[in-house]
Amino acid sequence: MDERDTAAILHGDVLSDTLADEPQLDVNKEEPGVPTTDVLRPPVTCSLPVSVEPVLFLSMFSLTLQAPLATQYLWDRISEDLGYNGSKRSECGNSSAPPDPLQKEVETLTAHWNLYISLGGFSVGLLVVPLLGSWSDLAGRRRVLILPNLGLALQAIVYLVVMYLKLPVVYFLVGRLLSGLSGDFNAVLAGCFAYVADISDRRSRTFRVAILEACLGLSGMLASIIGGQWRRAQGYINPFWLVLATNLVSALYAFLFVRETVVPDPSAKLLTTRHHKAVWHLYSSGGSSSEAGGRFHRCKLWLYTLCFFLVVTVHFGSRELYVLYELSSPLCWGPDLIGYGSAAQHLGYLSSLAGLKIMQRCMEDSWVALVGLASNIVGLVVFSVANSTQLMFTGYGLCLLFMTSTPVLRSKLSKLVDPSEQGALFASVACVESLCYLAGSGVFNSLYPATLHFMKGFPFLFAAIILFIPAGIIGTLQCLEQRRDQRDATVS
Repeated sequence: MDERDTAAILHGDVLSDTLADEPQLDVNKEEPGVPTTDVLRPPVTCSLPVSVEPVLFLSMFSLTLQAPLATQYLWDRISEDLGYNGSKRSECGNSSAPPDPLQKEVETLTAHWNLYISLGGFSVGLLVVPLLGSWSDLAGRRRVLILPNLGLALQAIVYLVVMYLKLPVVYFLVGRLLSGLSGDFNAVLAGCFAYVADISDRRSRTFRVAILEACLGLSGMLASIIGGQWRRAQGYINPFWLVLATNLVSALYAFLFVRETVVPDPSAKLLTTRHHKAVWHLYSSGGSSSEAGGRFHRCKLWLYTLCFFLVVTVHFGSRELYVLYELSSPLCWGPDLIGYGSAAQHLGYLSSLAGLKIMQRCMEDSWVALVGLASNIVGLVVFSVANSTQLMFTGYGLCLLFMTSTPVLRSKLSKLVDPSEQGALFASVACVESLCYLAGSGVFNSLYPATLHFMKGFPFLFAAIILFIPAGIIGTLQCLEQRRDQRDATVS
């Protein structure tokens, strides 16, 4: 029987065990751990018990602070260009008023520009992230933590120039392309998870991954609260200066304090097809550990990846529509309510972590994932019919366990491959996440304007229907595994 994927979270002595039995790094990567070679030490030694958590926290903070503000800025610029002013009509106070055709045009153009910007940045990142992830196995993890943050800082500079000079919004696409060429935020994710895999053993790894997931929620919630209030008080420019500073501080921290876990190979090349071949070999052969499990093992690797793809695509796609849905009639939220809504959404990272820890005491990981999917489905159905602030926040409350499914899926994927294949796995997962954003942006930003005439919240209903697919796959695989375990126990 497969061991419980997230059982490490429940052990109270996991930290003491980790400190007592900290694995050491081998040049041949046979046992992951922290290197002790002086050459691999950073310029400054940090005495705090943290590694890459601040890097991920700061990067996520800047991303969450920037994303809703960029959408609102697109809305305001397009409204200004078209001569639309929401205060001219009483739609926000009267939901029975006929829809304003000019408002629909603003919504459509904003959704389309969101689509173009997302497609541009992440189509480039889709090619770059696997290169950086596999390259980090040879050249070191720190470079993959520094380069994407510098790219995100360059994107913030482009956005600031557009705002200062009132340039056309098409230059936002230029900034996203520059960020995509450096790997974007997905490269930071891949680097952080690979780093944690290097410094942790099999027992404590899930606990460290859970800490990284909590960093995503905490930073996102903090940025959401600050962003809405700050934009209302001082506009767009000052918050984007903080985005720039945060990315630079994140890169500086990675350079000064993060210890290298991989002995750098001076001859390692970045621009080579070898890195993409390593990722493809993992899924075509099923990995080295598939020899014991055979075809069923390889099928599980593909099916769990498909589940991860569908779940994260729904998360990314629906997240892009929240701000647009809340800005328009009948909700007509301001920057403060948009910030509170985004904070409530990111609170789900922490509540899901607590729910995961509690539910682990009485059910298997697969059933925990199904509870999270059920929470997400119910919340999306409420969003699809929300016509008031109270109903919208009710949907956020029902989604408080929506993030329990992704940590379980990450853990199951990680347990299916050998320790020597973790780098290729994290690169492939980062590639899948890039595809998720690409697919989510393309589908939902196109679906939203196309369905405005008959049901404004239809994209959320569509997202809820999609989640039934991974729920069925996870439940079926769990039943098959239990049946195989019972059969093996009977034979033995």
